Amino acid sequence: MNNKNISVVFFGTGPVAAASLRNIAEHFSVELVITKPKPSHHRGDWPVEELSRKLGLDVGLCETAKQVEAAIVSKKLKSRVGIIIDFGLIVTKATIDSFDLGIINSHFSLLPRWRGADPISFSILGGEPETGVSLMKIVPKMDEGPLLAQRKISLKDKINSRQLTGELIDLSNQMLLEFLPKYLNGSLDPADQSTEGASYSRKLTKSDGKIDWAKPAETIEREIRAYYQWPRSRTTINQLELIITDAELCQQTGQPGQLKIVEGNLIIFCGQKSLKINRLQPAGKKNMLASEFIRGYENKLNNLRT
Repeated sequence: MNNKNISVVFFGTGPVAAASLRNIAEHFSVELVITKPKPSHHRGDWPVEELSRKLGLDVGLCETAKQVEAAIVSKKLKSRVGIIIDFGLIVTKATIDSFDLGIINSHFSLLPRWRGADPISFSILGGEPETGVSLMKIVPKMDEGPLLAQRKISLKDKINSRQLTGELIDLSNQMLLEFLPKYLNGSLDPADQSTEGASYSRKLTKSDGKIDWAKPAETIEREIRAYYQWPRSRTTINQLELIITDAELCQQTGQPGQLKIVEGNLIIFCGQKSLKINRLQPAGKKNMLASEFIRGYENKLNNLRT
């Protein structure tokens, strides 16, 4: 579906924003992209700016909400609506009011569940049976705006944050193609969010990734999946720094944090039950199967065999 007659302004910075922008630019006319500038200490890709330049889109670099406001208010934009995804800045009321139909946010949860900074990770951490995408009009309060549309997906038992992010990007892209034209032509009216069942996710920190083996195995297994992209679940065993990337529950019990090799399986005991480690990444090495780790670090693991 091509809606090149529909002009939008896009606000976004991170990799989710870049994946969304690629789809939006294919189907709509992107008048302007507003993104945060690349920090001087950042050595990796800066996806939205790089994609925008590649596509020949007009780009505005803004570090603060006031700079965003100045960039939008100073331009004579024809777009009646903005789209904001994975931006990293809270926009001001003046910025929102610069568009006849406001700014639409594609939020990766079933609002009012998991408002806030990291709904994907917290949906996994909370053991949710389902999540989804909510298209919402931005208001000055945190993720409390009226909803244009909402769709659900089931959370697979073993899904991690990277996999879930990919599924939600695809769903968001489909929903924007379907519902944005309806909103712009007046055939879709936003509906107020429910006031019941609201919950809030926070921004994760690096310290969240340090595994506390005194927690139940079920909790740690969810953390490993939720923190798969960042901050990653880290531990130190036998002076080996490890990132755990895949694990499953098992019934063995023992001293929390103790690692054992049992019948060729790598087992770490938790506060309740234990985890069989399927994949992990030693410091400075690639992500590998537990069996590869056991072979490669045999000298350091001999005392752990049973």
